[in-house]
Amino acid sequence: MARKLDRTDEMATTGHEWDGIREYDTPMPRWWLWTFYGTIAWSVIIMVLYPAIPLVDGATQGVLGYDSRAEVAQDIAAVQARNADLDWALEAAEPGALRDDDELYRYAVSGGRAVFATWCAQCHGAGGGGAAADGYPSLADNAWLWGGDIAAIRDSVAHGIRWQDDPDTRFSQMPAFGGDLSDAQIAGAVEHVRALSGQPHDAALAAAGAQTFAADCAACHGALGTGDRSLGAPDLTDAIWLYGGDRATLLRTVRAGRNGVMPAWAGPGRLTEAQIRQVAAYVHQLGGGE
Repeated sequence: MARKLDRTDEMATTGHEWDGIREYDTPMPRWWLWTFYGTIAWSVIIMVLYPAIPLVDGATQGVLGYDSRAEVAQDIAAVQARNADLDWALEAAEPGALRDDDELYRYAVSGGRAVFATWCAQCHGAGGGGAAADGYPSLADNAWLWGGDIAAIRDSVAHGIRWQDDPDTRFSQMPAFGGDLSDAQIAGAVEHVRALSGQPHDAALAAAGAQTFAADCAACHGALGTGDRSLGAPDLTDAIWLYGGDRATLLRTVRAGRNGVMPAWAGPGRLTEAQIRQVAAYVHQLGGGE
């Protein structure tokens, strides 16, 4: 193969010819062929030794019995063993005092970032910005329905919001007023709420709606609309809305009510107490720390 081929009759052709140009049937280099055969042999060995061939309800396990899930579980167990002292200290510490221990606080925030990315970001967003259209609150500001210190956030994470399986869940209810109030009363209440939050509003309707608000809304949201954290009732005087503050959304909220659910993350098969405190510390610092 090292010599030049000057005549077309020195090698067989494939029989393909176009415009006088014929295609040689050139053999592959032997080094390439042996490499190719070697890769085939190696793949067969791998399939015999390790899990490889998918079946209906699993895959072939291989003669070595290797399990990547078991390997990951071992790695996780090793990390947990190394962090056992920090986890114990985290569980024993008062949540509000975490910031006084720099090492423990940095450990909590670092671990909480991983917990948040795994279990919380699907609803609250990777940066905790939430999704108002779906009722997922932003965790990156300092407006909190149930309190924004680390202890309060820890309780919300542990017990959830309106999570029926947890007897200690945080529970509140925005009732549906569509069956109790007329359309005119609901429209007036909405205009009053828009006035409270400094939005453009119909002054005459808002004045009439103030009476409806005082009779049916102030018990939870307060006479001035500033909310009540003990009830999870939001402040209606700012520009932060869980579902939206436009007229159409507010009309729907008052008429049909809102009762979103957040899972409780404490308990078997959920998060450990250390993980709950970690994610509480992480969420707390997202909003700058209350």
